[in-house]
Amino acid sequence: MKFSESWLRTLVDPKLTSEELSHLLTMAGLEVEELDPVAPAFDSVVVAHVLEVVKHPDADRLNVCKVDTGSGTPTTIVCGAPNVAVGLKVPCALPGAQLPGDFTIKIAKVRGIESSGMLCSAKELGIAEEASGLLILPADAPVGQSIRQYLDLDDNQFELKLTPNRADCLSLLGIAREVGAITGAATSLPVVPEVPATIADMRAIVLDAPEACPLYCGRVVKAVNAKAPTPEWMKRRLERSGIRAISALVDITNYVMLELGQPLHAFDNTKLEGVVHARLAKPEEKLLLLNEQTIAVDADILMIADDVKPLAMAGIMGGEESGITLETSELFLESAFFAPKAIAGRARRYGFGSDASHRFERGVDFGGARRAIERATQLILEICGGQAGPVVEAKAALPVRQPVRLRTARAEKVLGLPLGAERIAGLFKGLALSFEQQGDDFLVTPPSWRFDMEIEEDLIEEIARLYGYDNIPSPAPRGRLKMQLQREAQRPAFRVRQMLADRGYQEVVNFAFVEAGWEADFAAKTEEADLIRLANPIASQMAVMRSTLFGGLIANLVTNLKRKQNRVRLFEVGRTFHRDAAAQPVQGFHQPWKLSGLAFGGALPDGWASDGRKVDFFDVKGDIEALLAPAALRFEKLAHPALHPGRAARILVDGKEIGCIGELHPEWVQKYELTAAPVLFELAFDALKAVVVPAYAEVSKFPAVVRDLAVVVDRDLALQALFDGLKKDLPALVIDLQLFDVYAGKGVPENKKSLALRVVMQDTQRTLQDSEVDVAMQHVIACLDKTFGAQLRA
Repeated sequence: MKFSESWLRTLVDPKLTSEELSHLLTMAGLEVEELDPVAPAFDSVVVAHVLEVVKHPDADRLNVCKVDTGSGTPTTIVCGAPNVAVGLKVPCALPGAQLPGDFTIKIAKVRGIESSGMLCSAKELGIAEEASGLLILPADAPVGQSIRQYLDLDDNQFELKLTPNRADCLSLLGIAREVGAITGAATSLPVVPEVPATIADMRAIVLDAPEACPLYCGRVVKAVNAKAPTPEWMKRRLERSGIRAISALVDITNYVMLELGQPLHAFDNTKLEGVVHARLAKPEEKLLLLNEQTIAVDADILMIADDVKPLAMAGIMGGEESGITLETSELFLESAFFAPKAIAGRARRYGFGSDASHRFERGVDFGGARRAIERATQLILEICGGQAGPVVEAKAALPVRQPVRLRTARAEKVLGLPLGAERIAGLFKGLALSFEQQGDDFLVTPPSWRFDMEIEEDLIEEIARLYGYDNIPSPAPRGRLKMQLQREAQRPAFRVRQMLADRGYQEVVNFAFVEAGWEADFAAKTEEADLIRLANPIASQMAVMRSTLFGGLIANLVTNLKRKQNRVRLFEVGRTFHRDAAAQPVQGFHQPWKLSGLAFGGALPDGWASDGRKVDFFDVKGDIEALLAPAALRFEKLAHPALHPGRAARILVDGKEIGCIGELHPEWVQKYELTAAPVLFELAFDALKAVVVPAYAEVSKFPAVVRDLAVVVDRDLALQALFDGLKKDLPALVIDLQLFDVYAGKGVPENKKSLALRVVMQDTQRTLQDSEVDVAMQHVIACLDKTFGAQLRA
């Protein structure tokens, strides 16, 4: 919303500078985006009257002019402007004048003739970008008056960046109300007298779509002079509001829109046939608009029409065939209220917009339609002459402004201010709000021009704006802080991340939205019912909620490999999403936190001590064991859609599965164009945060006895199964059992393998005797033979 400061100050004139007023408006929620002078600085330029024009004797394109600058003595000025002529009033820069561009006017000889000044164009004064000649002033311009004063060039242009809820400030009237309420300055709002009808001509109006158009006012004005010039003061105000002056009738409707906020439209009354209708579009109806665009009108478009043809898109743009021209002598003037829902988005649908649609779709004062048509009629009669008929008004059910209750105590609590009911009442009166006070509470009825007041919080916002956001204190927050207990059995989440970072992993953060293909590849979710699809995805390839973190890590690895990063260690902590009818707090969706990791490339960074070995399953297994230490982990064979069959395992702690580990499936290695299979793992994050509380155990002061034995067992026997069988029947002296070698080949029968086991025995109270150790070893051998058919290797 652009407007002229001098225009605003005719309505309300607070004792503030332009900069202070700008700051005050911004702090009241009406952000001033730009504040610019309408003209650059210059001085000593006056209105001059051209008395004589003679061709320069020594230059074909120059004229020698005698001009009256108000000094009493005509001044000689050499001028090259093509439009200079006797009798014109033009700006004249006197000797010593400083013009824009750091240009000083001096007395100088031009081709032998002394010139004492310069006749100026609008471009030379900095008030236009281009000019074809001198700036021609009206014939009644007072000679000798400063051009700055005459053209009001000390004015400023404000541009407000309004939020959509403040449609009431899309007019000078609305802004003046705001300034008056904020500053307490007296307002002098436009007085609009009722224009009496001098002719009986009228045109009937029918509301065929009363919900979309509940109010329509129309008036016939005859014998107007459409060629009458627009007054200079109106042109200036329009141009400084960003609207180009066109013709007197069009300019008047635009002026009233800017002044009162009510868009108007004028039809050529001689082109109308019968009754004026406000109706919805008919099937296959077309309309040629004022912008010379012919549109096929949709069925939900509100139209203004007569008995024969459509005339305009209501509240958006008029039709070319019923529009006014310089030959128009008879008008039908329209002022209406169109429901915002009936206008919103319609102009954008057709790829254009208008000042009218911008206002109507946000909400126009439905109590101001009659006043606007009277104001427009008044200006038309003053500028273009004519005779006005009576105002015809068709009305249906207008919006009902429901009272809103405001509790003083609530407002004080929200704003943190001891306002009091009396102070709040004063602020409401400044906004011209109608209210009923009930003790310390207020029952406020929003006015017809405020569509943004519906709930208590809206009124609290108004109080804050008027009180001044910068007047609301902002004390430092205070609170009683209490150190939270950190349970010994709970590891901080940061510590888990730090432990992985210490082992060379880097954390990544990926979107929880993934491609449906990732869910099929890494979670075997191929049925639509298995996927959790987003109703409104931010991109087509991010339409599904992830059930595993593997997809994001593989994508990260691909990105790194393309950038020649051949050793990659990544981990991510994030939620996964699964359907679960009993899940809480989001009904129907279980959202557990998971930690997932990936290792690819060398087991160690390249260097003189590195043998170039690639990372494998057991390297990552060691990282997981370090993360969960001192818990005893169990690894069991696993079939997983993302992992290599035979090189994947589930991870259990105390018999409970907490995750999985394995190499990426060869099919996905090929599909995602990887040079080798990365090792992946995924763990329940809660299991990582849970740690075993240390418990005291006596440390033996006596030496341990270590015995080794090699046994031959079936090749298919899993080591974990062997340890599980032994631990059920181990003698109390055996404190540890370790595998230190596996052999299959020459000297070992086919389908067999040799396992070399180290047995550690110790007692806390005494040194073990050889006889005790021998008995314990015989027990271990017997257990291996009985349970697994193991034979000592010769």
